[in-house]
Amino acid sequence: MDSADVSSMASIGDGSSVWHLAQVRENARTGTHCIIGRGAYIGAGVVMGDNCKVQNYALVYEPARLADGVFIGPAVVLTNDTYPRAINADGSLKSADDWEPVGVAIERGASIGARATCVAPVTIGAWATVAAGAVVVKDVPAYGLVAGVPARRIGWVGESGVPLTRGDDDSTWICPATGDRFTEHNETLTKEAA
Repeated sequence: MDSADVSSMASIGDGSSVWHLAQVRENARTGTHCIIGRGAYIGAGVVMGDNCKVQNYALVYEPARLADGVFIGPAVVLTNDTYPRAINADGSLKSADDWEPVGVAIERGASIGARATCVAPVTIGAWATVAAGAVVVKDVPAYGLVAGVPARRIGWVGESGVPLTRGDDDSTWICPATGDRFTEHNETLTKEAA
């Protein structure tokens, strides 16, 4: 789009689209078939895999890493400063040399709901879902469903995004959409072989 601000040093993958008023900074890289929505911000050096969607007005600050198939909902924020300040202790304006950016890593197929905030450094596991409005301050396990402020795990989701239901015993979970079966052990969920 003509109104998007895409750095000449950014790399946009084949079949990807960048919508109105979005900004993609230098050295950012997207995979193929990604969508960057209206007014979204993709920071310098951010890396996105294939088939990612970053919805309108989401802020993805460097050095975030998004694996294939990640969904970032509208107005989501991925932070990059654990101890943010505009000035140093001596009152001088903080510059890029005065702090070390830390990132949010989001693994394959995970989804971050509208207006959620992920406070770096955290990792969101594969196929996990962060509920709308949640504030994530610690890692989310693969297939975890988290909600709240601060976000806590409230269940499990399958690769379809549908919450899992209990199986025959306390350690077995089943996806009602696909029939996939999972085993829970020590707060970790493992998909059973088909």
